[in-house]
Amino acid sequence: MQAPGQAVERVRIIDAAYRCLAAADGAPVTTGDIVAAAGLPDEAFGRHFESRDALLLTMFRRDGALVTAEMRSWAASAASPPEALRALVDGMLRITADVRRRRRALALTSEEATRARGCAEERARAAAEQEALIAEILAAGLADGSLPWADPEPDARSARAALGRAFEHQLAGTARESASAGAAQLTAFLFRALGVRSANGRPMTNVMGG
Repeated sequence: MQAPGQAVERVRIIDAAYRCLAAADGAPVTTGDIVAAAGLPDEAFGRHFESRDALLLTMFRRDGALVTAEMRSWAASAASPPEALRALVDGMLRITADVRRRRRALALTSEEATRARGCAEERARAAAEQEALIAEILAAGLADGSLPWADPEPDARSARAALGRAFEHQLAGTARESASAGAAQLTAFLFRALGVRSANGRPMTNVMGG
């Protein structure tokens, strides 16, 4: 177990790495840059990480675990499978509207970060976990009739891809609409594709509202 001082030191290094990556604008970021930004001596880095790539993978894993846990919490709190799907879309795109989390997401999607050894595998693992959760929701909706047209596994891949694309556009600032409007549009599309019906039994053609 790390001593309290070492745990604080580790967090300072990770926070400094986010700041350095966000400010680098594609330029190389060294371990020296990171410890300097953390206000620590050079040897502090080696007490916690074997390499810069090891630090970046730690950051990817930490953020990936946080998002996956949040997604499961959003889904678990929803009243039905369609509402669980809506909650995932709303929650993910809401991340891009939060200044602090947007900055961190931009840091981890920067070219400098994505070149880290093991990054592609870590991102693929996180995507697979998210697809599995969406497939669980679709299977539940197929079973109870609330998502009657769902084909859970392939549709989960498609839904995850669409959500990832919407997330990237919001993050890059290339989306034509706000995060909330984008979430409503994507939810409407998914509901139509999955056969969600309104209270009167008709297919939903407009679920843009809350």
